[in-house]
Amino acid sequence: MDLPLDRGHTCILRMGSLRLRSALYLPAVVALTYNPAIKVQAERLKARGMKGKQTVCAAMRKLLTIAYGVLKSGKP
Repeated sequence: MDLPLDRGHTCILRMGSLRLRSALYLPAVVALTYNPAIKVQAERLKARGMKGKQTVCAAMRKLLTIAYGVLKSGKP
C-alpha cells in the first residue's frame, strides 16, 4: 500500500553540531530584526508559507554563509 507524500509538511532536522546550532540561534533571531538581507529573505519565506522556526533556521544558514564568505575573502 502506497502512502501519500505529505508535501505541505517540513520538519527541522537535528543534524549537525548542537553547539553550533545553539550558538547561532539568538544571533539569527536578532538578524531577522536588524540585518536587511536576512529580513528580506525571511519575508520572502513567510510569504511562501514557512513557519517561524523554519525562517530562523534559514537565517542561521545565511549567517553561516555570510561568515564563511567573510573568512574566505578576508574583506568585511
